[in-house]
Amino acid sequence: MLFVFAILLLLGTIFYFFMYDNFEWKVAQYRTNPDLRIVRDDWKGNPVNPEGRFLNENLQPLPGFRELWKWQTETNPQKAEKKADTFRLKVIHNNDFLHSHDDGIMWLGHASFFIRINGVNIITDPVLESPSPLMKRYSALPVDVAELKNLDYILISHDHRDHCDEKSLKILASQNPNATYLTGLGLDKLLFAFTKSTKIQSAGWYQAYQTDTSKIEIIYLPAQHWARRYFNDTNKSLWGAYLIRANGKSIYFGADSGYSTHYQDFGKYFKEVDVALLGVGAYKPEWFMAASHAGPAEALKAAQDMNARRFVPMHYGTFDLSDEPLGDAYRALKNLKKEPQYQDLIVLADIGESIKI
Repeated sequence: MLFVFAILLLLGTIFYFFMYDNFEWKVAQYRTNPDLRIVRDDWKGNPVNPEGRFLNENLQPLPGFRELWKWQTETNPQKAEKKADTFRLKVIHNNDFLHSHDDGIMWLGHASFFIRINGVNIITDPVLESPSPLMKRYSALPVDVAELKNLDYILISHDHRDHCDEKSLKILASQNPNATYLTGLGLDKLLFAFTKSTKIQSAGWYQAYQTDTSKIEIIYLPAQHWARRYFNDTNKSLWGAYLIRANGKSIYFGADSGYSTHYQDFGKYFKEVDVALLGVGAYKPEWFMAASHAGPAEALKAAQDMNARRFVPMHYGTFDLSDEPLGDAYRALKNLKKEPQYQDLIVLADIGESIKI
């Protein structure tokens, strides 16, 4: 069974990259959700190509089959270091924070966070186990899954399986029948299939979800990435990031993204953010991965572009997704944190640690 799954995954990956070789990187129309408010005056909507597939804001092409073949046939210069790496993230078991009334952020691993702000409970990209037989989990969950109740919002940034996990969503749906799901355009149908919830909102970039704004505001924002769940649905749904604002505080959940101009635009339109949760893993080889994943240095630059008061790295140490050793991003950030100007900015959180907003 595992062999069959691996073959299907390989065929799907090859099909995806072949498809990008023939992808039309031109805009045929712009899409938004007409039921949601646009928060940027000059925003026309998300660019879509003639086939109805979403494009990145700067129309930057992603790697195709030739680049994939080069990556898979070249030698990883960190191969021996990766094999010998024994790094593991520290995990603090912390059910207490779930049951408290304190505002804060708790990293659950990879891109999953439990957030409480102004008394509102939120979880991002919940992946509570391993999303694939081929994807070993290297960090334990810091809470009991059965305790993940009373969630107000469940945020699903895009359709990749390490961010949108069917089993996890079904568990949370059964435990949180009143939760509202917030996602990108085109992903609402899949979420309904998983959760059977009628409380799903799908947004385009720079659109505010329908929330009780006296308590909380949540806005969907650009990211530089891509989407694919199955063989022929490449970029049929949207990918993005989130700005969460409540009670005078703000959190940016960056999901998956390469470094691009959208971080500078954030600084221009939103001025600053209290806490930026930014991915730093799955970034090597950089010539291949940079289009869709930022590394430690790029994420730090993004945090500075956004005028973030604190930068919490994520998307590393839980799953092995690319060429760098498991602890590579952590060690790079630890070295950067030694520099005086970054000591307060970079917050190297443990899994299960509660971070004050």
